[in-house]
Amino acid sequence: MARDKASLDIFWLKDESLDNLDDLPPPDVLQQEIIEHLEAALAAFRDVAVGLRN
Repeated sequence: MARDKASLDIFWLKDESLDNLDDLPPPDVLQQEIIEHLEAALAAFRDVAVGLRN
């Protein structure tokens, strides 16, 4: 961490499609989309885990 290039700034990760925050879906829609993505990722991971056992 003493190096001069050790920066935790993530300003470069800004999503340019989110410039107008008024265009975002309502929070309940966002949370449902997040839940669906997480459940899909978990299902995919379970498939990988089953494949590794076989």
